[in-house]
Amino acid sequence: METRARYILIGLFVFVASLAGFGFVYWLHATGGLGERAIYRVRFENTVSGLRPGAGVSFNGIRVGEVTDLHLRADNPSQVIVTIAVALGTPIRADTEARIEVQGLMGSPSIALSGGSPNLPPMTAAPGAPPLLVAAPNAGQDLAQAARETLARIDKILAENSDPLHETIANLDTFSGALARNSKSVDGILSGLEKTFGGGAAKGPPPTFDLTAARVTVSAAKKPPKELVVADPTTVVRNDTQRIILVASDGQSSFLENAQWADSAPKLIQAKIIQSLENANFLAGVGRPSDNLTADYQLLIDLHAFQIAETAPPVASIEFMAKIVDQKGRIIDSRLFRGEAPVKAMDPPAATEALNQAFSQAATDLVRWVAQKI
Repeated sequence: METRARYILIGLFVFVASLAGFGFVYWLHATGGLGERAIYRVRFENTVSGLRPGAGVSFNGIRVGEVTDLHLRADNPSQVIVTIAVALGTPIRADTEARIEVQGLMGSPSIALSGGSPNLPPMTAAPGAPPLLVAAPNAGQDLAQAARETLARIDKILAENSDPLHETIANLDTFSGALARNSKSVDGILSGLEKTFGGGAAKGPPPTFDLTAARVTVSAAKKPPKELVVADPTTVVRNDTQRIILVASDGQSSFLENAQWADSAPKLIQAKIIQSLENANFLAGVGRPSDNLTADYQLLIDLHAFQIAETAPPVASIEFMAKIVDQKGRIIDSRLFRGEAPVKAMDPPAATEALNQAFSQAATDLVRWVAQKI
């Protein structure tokens, strides 16, 4: 009895497993992609390299089937007929495009379908044959073939233009040889451009120097209640700079490296003349035109020179014309003032000190002259 019961259980297990298998196959057939398919043929010109039976078929990026067969046409070996099976309802029209597509660099080829006019009816087959799609002539071209054709075109261009290319290379060789022979001159030119346009490493601002106002004692029995305005000096463009001017023996001008004044030369001289007059303390007030003083007199200054002559030895000098004008615009008096001092060394501290000494001489004479005339 026990043996018979075991056989019944084994038979029952086999029966249930068979039913489950048939049920799985039915489910897969109905919903898993083994349902009824529509068969189409796709005709490619030339190669379909890498395409194999079982390769996927997609429509607008959605997988709809697979390749079932590939073969050459017997009457035209340059054409390949690919048979595909796609899901029913796939909207394939007569103008649907077919091409070989590779996913990524290492992916396997597949057939990609796209497009198709919605106004056209679905494709129908001739009796006894699936519908035929005709792919574009280059639809089966793979990346390797495209690269080969591109290289062939480049090679053709190079072959057709070999003489001009040879001349261009020869000209480049001549030009590079000329550069090599004149490398020192090129370095000089580049260095000059760098200095002119401020190239190279960023540099900080140069050291700034100032003038010292003169201290003059003016003896006067009584301080006159007069106010004096020192007008903005006039000068040529060359002198209107913060740079320290150097003048060579031939008259050419340049600037002292790594040095500058605290302000442009005319403004700085105006400020120090005002301070020198204030130090003398013989006027009720001294100022600029912007100070809105009720001036009794105006001091006009025309700066002629404020420079270092590159002689042997070098000399610092200043020269300006001064005029005293009353309230009615009449010139009370005018005089040319000069100051000179030797330059001990052509470096910024020594050069500015010599110019400061020259200014002090001229400013002292100016203060005494103004005190005498007012």
